[in-house]
Amino acid sequence: MKLILGLGNPGEQYKNNRHNVGHLVVEVLLKRSLPKDFVVKKSSVFMNDSGILVKKLVEQNRAKTSDLWVIHDDLDIALGGYKIQEGKGPKLHNGINSIERELGTDEFWRVRVGVENRQRGVGEPSYAKATEGKDYVLQDFTPEERKTLDKVILEICKKLLTS
Repeated sequence: MKLILGLGNPGEQYKNNRHNVGHLVVEVLLKRSLPKDFVVKKSSVFMNDSGILVKKLVEQNRAKTSDLWVIHDDLDIALGGYKIQEGKGPKLHNGINSIERELGTDEFWRVRVGVENRQRGVGEPSYAKATEGKDYVLQDFTPEERKTLDKVILEICKKLLTS
């Protein structure tokens, strides 16, 4: 079994936020032909409350935590990049922290999707120049960023279907 959950915030106003990249990946994944043993969902709660929902989904589906794949935004990774890792996550992510707390373990898969867009040629992160990280992730992707993101989403979907 593979239980895949895309993290984000509910509500139309958050639909295209960087924080909702998990939802964006799931939307593309659900348009594909999925194996019967895949359960794919978008979170229906606010990011910081993700753990309660994940614990409920794991229990309902009788899944092991090693069957859980959580897709989320990551400011530690540049836009256009991603990492799929078990038991390793970003330095700080309240949604992931909530999941670890509720499950009592960090042994689940994370699909860490980069949302950090550095300024042209400047080594300093864009969010450090403009806003704090927590405000940056609640901003919408620009049309240029979406082009980059859409390519990465397709790569991630292929990986999830073959790993």
